Amino acid sequence: MRISPVDPPGPVPPAWGWRHRGAGRAVHVAAGVEYQATTAQAAGLYPFTAGSGSPLLGVPIGRHQLWGESVLLDPFEWLTAGLITNTGMFVLGQPGAGKSALAKRLVTGMTGTGAQALILGDTKPDYTPLVRRLGGQVIRVGRGLDRINPLDAGPLGAALTRMSGPDADQLRLEVRGRRLTLLVALCTLVRDGGRVSNAEEVILGRAVDLLAERQPTDPVIPDVLALLEQGPDRIRAAARATGQADYRRRVDDLVATLRLLCDGTLAGVFDAATSTPIDLAAPAVSVDISRVAAAGDRLVAAAMLSTWSYGYAVIDAAAVLAEHRLAPRRRFLAVMDELWRALRGAPGLVEPADALTRLSRNLGVAQIMLTHSLDDLEALASDADRAKGRGMAERCAIKVLAALPARELDRVGRIVRLTGPERDMVSSWAAPEALVPAATHPGRGRYLIKTGERAGTPVALHLVGDEHALYDTDMAVRAGAR
Repeated sequence: MRISPVDPPGPVPPAWGWRHRGAGRAVHVAAGVEYQATTAQAAGLYPFTAGSGSPLLGVPIGRHQLWGESVLLDPFEWLTAGLITNTGMFVLGQPGAGKSALAKRLVTGMTGTGAQALILGDTKPDYTPLVRRLGGQVIRVGRGLDRINPLDAGPLGAALTRMSGPDADQLRLEVRGRRLTLLVALCTLVRDGGRVSNAEEVILGRAVDLLAERQPTDPVIPDVLALLEQGPDRIRAAARATGQADYRRRVDDLVATLRLLCDGTLAGVFDAATSTPIDLAAPAVSVDISRVAAAGDRLVAAAMLSTWSYGYAVIDAAAVLAEHRLAPRRRFLAVMDELWRALRGAPGLVEPADALTRLSRNLGVAQIMLTHSLDDLEALASDADRAKGRGMAERCAIKVLAALPARELDRVGRIVRLTGPERDMVSSWAAPEALVPAATHPGRGRYLIKTGERAGTPVALHLVGDEHALYDTDMAVRAGAR
């Protein structure tokens, strides 16, 4: 108790109270009795139960909406502490709710603690200004701009030159598998969903092998096309052709597909060597594909698949070099925004995306996958694709829900358990049906973070300083209006 200098001094009461009737004297203060029970049992006796709070591990992303404590998030730190089983994050929410802002806050914070951020396909571009501010690398993919070679081994090829013996043989097979997987995916894409047959895949595999033996540099798709046009004996043997005419008949469709990759709508993007390799020393890398985003889902899907493959080759190479003590171990934060645009490009494209993202924990990579609605996954072409798409979402240990209507939460409830109050809270953030001029999204910057079967953590993100400009995804629209 502080006494003001102008107040007259008075007697200070003893710690146990005054020794006369009615003065609150206590001769003994007993410790409180603790009881433990489930919330279902104890709710009637003491309804004011609260969660245990959020762990103070990671990047500050806002304050708890119920009791105001700071909420921190970092998939690596949470995994190390045993709070989650993998480093995958799946962010789901309406446009304008702030999904990208949350991802950018994590990019900013985690790059500050040593992780390298990889923005694998920036379609708008939302992340390019932030990456430039962080001193990172921006690769602009498009016709007349930077190119990505789908058959580029990337840093895996560089790692291969530093290895020998069984380890080199294993890595060589990994490079081959990645090249063939992406080449088959691109062929599927330009065929409007027409799958590559088993016989055609064998031919492509033999062509990739032959080119790898013949030339020291990475092959490109025109090299594969030229090889099939030539039809050397090893390629004819793979096609099981009995003569020249039979060989032409067997490879005609495949040759036409490869010509589309070189001369069709995808010309000028994937038909030459990679012009700007990813810099492993950069704190963040953004592959800006905004120039191809207006060309339709086919080109966007091709660009995103190629970008993901190349980005994960970088991650694989870093892991291989670290395993053999040729480089320090690194952590990566891979951001896969507008996920749905790649997955729905053609039937079967979920398979390569699923394969790329399955081993994130073992590679030292945390993934943030962002999309608007589970409808984006349900709109995939086949039951198998839809099941794999749901599996990608379910596999993520951290689910972030940002402003979803009740009908969407019915679908979300199939992959993450939601309580009634949690459903009410998230649906209250959804944009109203009525149009209100100059009104902001009611759920902007509000998220419910779910991990396992635990109660969710509702958090409110408030931007500070330069974040208002760096995280703004509507700046171009407002600039055009002015």
